[in-house]
Amino acid sequence: MKDHFSENSNQYAQFRPDYPDAVFDYLKKLCPTRERAWDCGTGSGQVAKKLADIFDRVYATDISQPQLDHAFKKDNIHYSLQPAEQTDFPDRYFDLIVVAQAIHWFDRNRFYIEVRRTAKKAAALVIMGYGLLQISDEIDPVIQTLYSEILGQYWAPERKQIDDHYRTIPFPFEELELPAISNCHVWTYDHLIGYLHTWSAVRHYIRQTRTNPIDAIADELLDAWGDRGEREVEFPLLLRIGKL
Repeated sequence: MKDHFSENSNQYAQFRPDYPDAVFDYLKKLCPTRERAWDCGTGSGQVAKKLADIFDRVYATDISQPQLDHAFKKDNIHYSLQPAEQTDFPDRYFDLIVVAQAIHWFDRNRFYIEVRRTAKKAAALVIMGYGLLQISDEIDPVIQTLYSEILGQYWAPERKQIDDHYRTIPFPFEELELPAISNCHVWTYDHLIGYLHTWSAVRHYIRQTRTNPIDAIADELLDAWGDRGEREVEFPLLLRIGKL
């Protein structure tokens, strides 16, 4: 698993979007026993904190200690610095395993072996994430310019798996059909700018050029936004669930 997110872990915790409650309502119905869940690649613990309301114990792992240092804290969440592909968890331990916005960084063959080892019989594996945000006909082209034209060469090759909505990754499990779930948020302009600064390609660009790529579109983006007030922001929800 690659670490692209230690550098700005505090921004990641503050500006990255949460996942809709409807996803966790579905997972609650999916798991008849809810003793232990594993949030793999937890980052700042956005998914772990939701799972902690459902499961007796949540084990959340990441390879970035700065991310774990800024993660949401709760008594029944246990954080540990471990790679996805090799953990110290016992066999047949988890009722649910979740990977949010991280499966594209994993060595999937090794991770799937670890999933089958640590999952209970009839447990579920959930792969979730979100694609490029959508706001309005005026704002979206400006963000697309940043995403594709300015940052195109600075995205890691794995990013294409998100652009493909995770439909092209191997998923050797009995896959469930899922209900349609929207993923909408209400953000200010400043929150959007904070979120854009969490993009890994933005940081790669800054390191290589010593300039901030967001500066190139900030004025046009603000004009399209209208003011710094609130707007609805929608992220395509990427969701695949397999039974083990």
